[in-house]
Amino acid sequence: MTSKADLANAIRALAMDAVQQANSGHPGMPMGMAEIAEALWNNHLRHNPANPAWANRDRFVLSNGHGSMLLYGLLHLSGYDLPMAELKRFRQLHSKTAGHPEHGMTPGVETTTGPLGQGIANAVGMALAERMLAAEFNRDGHAIVDHRTYVFLGDGCLMEGISHEVCSLAGTLGLNKLIALYDDNGISIDSEKAQIKQWFTDNTPQRFEAYGWRVIRDVDGHNANAVSAAITEAQKETAKPVLICCKTIIGKGAPKKANTGGAHGAPLGAEEIAATREAIGWNYPPFEIPEAVYAGWDARARGAKAETAWNEKFSAYAKQHPDLAAELKRRMAGELPRDWKNHAAKVLAQVGEKAETIATRKASQNAIEALAPALPELVGGSADLAGSNLTWWSGSKPVGNTGGGNYLFFGVREFGMCAIANGMALHGGVIPYVATFLTFSDYARNALRMAALMKQRVVYVFTHDSIGLGEDGPTHQPVEHAAVLRLLPNMDVWRPCDTVETTAAWIAAIERRDGPTSLLFSRQNLNFQKRSTAQIADVARGGYVLSDAPNAKAAIIATGSEVTLALEAQKLLAAENIATRVVSMPATTVFDRQDAEYRAQVLPKGIPRVAVEAGVSDFWRKYVGLEGAVVGIDRYGESAPAGELFNYFGFTAANIASVVKGVL
Repeated sequence: MTSKADLANAIRALAMDAVQQANSGHPGMPMGMAEIAEALWNNHLRHNPANPAWANRDRFVLSNGHGSMLLYGLLHLSGYDLPMAELKRFRQLHSKTAGHPEHGMTPGVETTTGPLGQGIANAVGMALAERMLAAEFNRDGHAIVDHRTYVFLGDGCLMEGISHEVCSLAGTLGLNKLIALYDDNGISIDSEKAQIKQWFTDNTPQRFEAYGWRVIRDVDGHNANAVSAAITEAQKETAKPVLICCKTIIGKGAPKKANTGGAHGAPLGAEEIAATREAIGWNYPPFEIPEAVYAGWDARARGAKAETAWNEKFSAYAKQHPDLAAELKRRMAGELPRDWKNHAAKVLAQVGEKAETIATRKASQNAIEALAPALPELVGGSADLAGSNLTWWSGSKPVGNTGGGNYLFFGVREFGMCAIANGMALHGGVIPYVATFLTFSDYARNALRMAALMKQRVVYVFTHDSIGLGEDGPTHQPVEHAAVLRLLPNMDVWRPCDTVETTAAWIAAIERRDGPTSLLFSRQNLNFQKRSTAQIADVARGGYVLSDAPNAKAAIIATGSEVTLALEAQKLLAAENIATRVVSMPATTVFDRQDAEYRAQVLPKGIPRVAVEAGVSDFWRKYVGLEGAVVGIDRYGESAPAGELFNYFGFTAANIASVVKGVL
């Protein structure tokens, strides 16, 4: 029988050979965590290489994603559809082995990692989703949702502030099915120039114990049996997440570069690789794995057996609880309820009939209140601003340290909150929405980017969307934020002007399956705008003609709170016999995806355009051109009541009318 040492050394060989061939990558971590990986994947991880999407699989997250060859080696050796040819193309264009693991590109990769700390955050989200779904769907004798989330992480993840946010919350919530294995190698990139103790002296076990985690200390990370025993012990925990502290040597096996920063992020070099082969007794050429080693890693039969057993359990569950079984299948498939379209259409029509003049953050709460009863998978939360973001609705049930719920009080943890939401979406079965003030989207930016990169259905609610929030002043008044969010590829951004557009934005966000959505809402009341049935339908196209005039000489494009000002300016211009068109453009990203004919109908060529938004002006140049104009704000705000600020910064009907006349 193949030894555990040979199984671990196969990982080392693949890592150092792939990095060497690519002349790029991180061999040290895979070589240092090889025994830890062998212990977990061969003895504990429940997965089926033939079906990476099996609903009740354990989730595995490589938070220290720079060591991606560890994961690629594990996937290849255990039987996933990742042939050796792909490992040989590590870090090459269009290969399935990107520099950092990418969800949706490589079978078996649960989340995209690389930005340190976000993997552990995603793992917290996955563990949360598992617990909430288990509380909702499991019944006596039928533990249908029952799996663990395992995560590998290193010093870099623990240095990133997001790890504090999410691990603190995980401890508070008692996520006992979350097991983290810490690669404690005492090395980071700058360790070639200095010692890590010059910048990282945390007592990590005490830190996590303070969070409320159970900590298993001083495990020899190069003793697979010791690691496996620690995992077995961790699985017994019923009330806390578990951190297993594994002492390791980065680049284990490399005679000269082990335990140095040089093993972290560069090829070992041909001479050192040859010496490593000799040192570890790996007498095979690059990318050659003996059949006995393949057999020792192969998880296909074990995985198929595990999934078959679960399928049999699910069939028994479905016989006793057919409605619950059908609902779980629907939700894990990411499909909306059968009657969703009709329900959403009725809600939108009712909102139009009410014709309320309210803040769009309140309109958002009303939309949640109306839509959520038909959407049990909707799970919300806020970063200590539920009463300001207005994300709590009458059916909200707080998530605590036991059982389920559908609303999370994240505390002041914007970055962690958004990354956790990403993990929940990746797990499946829930549609998360999370909220904070728009200006604090800066804290969460990289999590938003990762959601867009991974094409995850997450709804980010950002309220207090402009200088219109008033007296809190420039620290809290967004200026550049809407534009920045629109610049994120694959992020849909909505800034609605009233209750109808707000509800339409929510419906679009929920129905979108290929990416996240940011919803930007006002603190202040905004006037309701009357629309025809056709106009209401066109809201979903991101931009449409809200008010037209025969033979229009100019077009005013506006969003959010500035739409009312644009309509008032249209009236002032009409009094001077200047016909103008007003275009409401709540979602530029959606409008840009419309066909050229529709876009030309809304914004015809040949007439000057003026854009109006209480934010930076440069973004709008692509719509108005150099010959057009923008009424915007290219500086930070002031502390004053909202009305005074709008006047001070030129957001008045009279000024807009004057700017329009200036481009004619």
